Formats: sequence, C-alpha cells, structure tokens
Amino acid sequence: MLVAVAGGHGKIAMRLTRRLVARGVSVASLIRDPEQAEDIRAIGGDPVICDLERASIPDLAEAIASASAVVFAAGAGPGSGPERKLTMDRDGAIKLLQASSSVEASRYVIVSSVGAEDPPAGDDAFGVYLRAKAEADAAVQASDRDWTIVRPPRLTDEEGRGRVRIEQRPFRGQVPRDDVAAVLDALLRAEAEAAARLILYVSAGEQTIEEALSNCVGHADAETSEAR
Repeated sequence: MLVAVAGGHGKIAMRLTRRLVARGVSVASLIRDPEQAEDIRAIGGDPVICDLERASIPDLAEAIASASAVVFAAGAGPGSGPERKLTMDRDGAIKLLQASSSVEASRYVIVSSVGAEDPPAGDDAFGVYLRAKAEADAAVQASDRDWTIVRPPRLTDEEGRGRVRIEQRPFRGQVPRDDVAAVLDALLRAEAEAAARLILYVSAGEQTIEEALSNCVGHADAETSEAR
C-alpha cells in the first residue's frame, strides 16, 4: 500500500508518516522545500518535491501516482495571510482531490477544522481560513472518492494519550497532534467502506481510538439503514 501525504513536513503529517512506516506502509511525502527531504527520509518516508499552490493537476497526479490513498494534511500556516488560506487550504486541497481521481486513488482523507461547518463572515485571516476549509470540504463531499473529513479543534504538541472523543456533530476542545495522527492511521487501516463519507470531529477524550471510531462508524451505519 502506498499513501501520499500532502504537507509531508507538517507536524501531523510527520507523526502520521512514522506510524504508517512502522507498520510497513510506503509513504510519498509531498513537500515544497527540498531542504526538508532529509527529515522525511530519516523517518522512512519518500520525499516528493511538489508545490501544491503552483503545481498543475497533471503535476500532482504524477506526484501521487500509484497511491491508493491520499491524505491532505497541508496548510498555509498560522503566519500566512488570507490569500494563502485560499491558494493552499482551499485550492491545494481541491487540486489534489482532482488529481486523486485521475490516478484512481480511491481514498481521500482531509484534515479540516472545527468551525468549517459554519464559517464566519469577514476578511480576517482566521475567518478566511475557515471558509477555505469549508469550500474544500464541500468539494470533497461532492466527489466520488471514499472520503473522510477530520475536523479537530485546537491542536497541541502534548504527548498523545491514545484517548479521544469522536463525534459526527461539532464540539469544542483540544487534542494533541499525536492523537490526530493516530486517528488518521486508524482510518487508513479501516475498510474503505466503513470510514467513507464521514465527517468526524476529533478531540481529547476517554475512549480508545478504536472504541471511538467503532461507535461513530456504527452510528453512521445505523442512520444509513434507517434512511433505506
């Protein structure tokens, strides 16, 4: 299995790569800065130089060729202005989504944010960021991929506990990046159908990741059965 991870040098992406490599999964880490390549190699990933903001869809398709799953964990970063929230957090995610369709990467997992379900108006950077996330998420939901949208609240660098709360409705809190990476890993280990077409809010909690995901996926299955 090959997983392509966009934003490969980011804090969540590096943690995810370590987990994937540890269980024998190959990882293509998309990075913009060639100087980050050695950091990727040091944790077992394969660095792929690709600037999401400037790359064309064919360029991206080449970068993720042979991947069966794609994870968008990229972001413009807290120090960037509103324009880059749009070119990276929205447009980068959508271009990568389109590229994943062209290479038949059936699974697409995107790290979004709590607040994207009802983004505020205004031109401040955070409001634009949430709207960019919301528009990217909408494109993902409209796609034919086996998609999962993960919306954490405030992220911390504390050591992960492996204990989380996962819901399909928004709530506030905070969560270690370690635990977000662990949730992403668990989603990629799950059967595609089980984790597909879900929006998951993830925060620190008291359940194991397996318990929290099982409860959430089971609830989604029950709602689907009732709809039928």
